Amino acid sequence: MGLLDGKVAIITGAGRGIGRETALVFAENGATVIISDMDAQPAAEIESEIMKRGGQALAICGDITDSRFPRTLIEKTVAEFGRLDILVNNAGVTRDSLIHKMTDEQFQQVLDIHLVAPFRLIREAAPYMREAAKVEIEQGIVNYRKIINVSSVSGLRGNMGQANYSSAKAGVVGLTKVVAQEWGRYNINSNAVAFGFIETRMTQSLESSEDQTGVPDKLRQMFIDKVPQKRTGQPREAAEGILYLASPLSNYVNGQVLQINGGSYT
Repeated sequence: MGLLDGKVAIITGAGRGIGRETALVFAENGATVIISDMDAQPAAEIESEIMKRGGQALAICGDITDSRFPRTLIEKTVAEFGRLDILVNNAGVTRDSLIHKMTDEQFQQVLDIHLVAPFRLIREAAPYMREAAKVEIEQGIVNYRKIINVSSVSGLRGNMGQANYSSAKAGVVGLTKVVAQEWGRYNINSNAVAFGFIETRMTQSLESSEDQTGVPDKLRQMFIDKVPQKRTGQPREAAEGILYLASPLSNYVNGQVLQINGGSYT
């Protein structure tokens, strides 16, 4: 018995990092996982890995910022599996710069992927979450569905050099709370996770990175020193927080922001 037996879940940005680990954790707990990612290769790899382990998965690749893709993603999922129970808005990028140097393009690109895309996905999911729930309620059926939006501690307290990212992640919190208020009556829980310094491709050591993605060692150590547990979080630890919010364990948790940050609140 898994916490997500029989559930169908979409996870955006599921090809790498936290999204990838979340896909694995969901599959281990019985969910059918839709792997949405910009890059086809890592999405196919995680799809294959889940299938080899005896789970069920489907990769649906595309650009989450393309205004047409959210509908395509939702409709392909429902056409293939007949339902949608869980939506995890995880896809993200960073385009850091100080405010006086940040371009309109840098600001808008980060807002588009972190805030506009989740809004569009939630809106497109309405017929298969909100409207489906209304029919169930009329029949006396209680069936919880879950929306989990990935925010960040940067969206709660700001972060120098991340005006775009912090603004987008703060917006995600507002979006999450509005959905909780509007859709809670339909047994749809909308919550967010706000991660601290999690070990991913975006937070790896820049000096030892093969693709010039990451954080300089000096800055990495500064972040780690602020964490009471004196270490980075692991993708699995991040994914298990998402699992909690996706599972029946959180059926009376709505409109909340779960901080997963090793105790670092300043």
